[in-house]
Amino acid sequence: MDYSPDLVTVAQRVVWFENAEKSLRDPNRFLAYLMTHGTLDEIRVAKKHYSRADFEAALDNAPPGIFDPRSWKYWNLVYARNPVPPLPRRKIPGV
Repeated sequence: MDYSPDLVTVAQRVVWFENAEKSLRDPNRFLAYLMTHGTLDEIRVAKKHYSRADFEAALDNAPPGIFDPRSWKYWNLVYARNPVPPLPRRKIPGV
């Protein structure tokens, strides 16, 4: 897929430990990292490429372990999700 250079730059910084194109192929995961670690300018760049529904889907399908409590609460309140649901948790089979 062909991603815009500005979005690739954001992905390179926010998801620094993997290839930007790989991180952009999973929008929910990428946006979760962005919503946790992104700057205001990086959020603005992403909002040119992703809709409100995309950001809300990232909250609905957030992988466990990415959001910190502060970012989770902030973004849920931004999208009028009150009360704020619990952070996504890892499920350990057999426990």
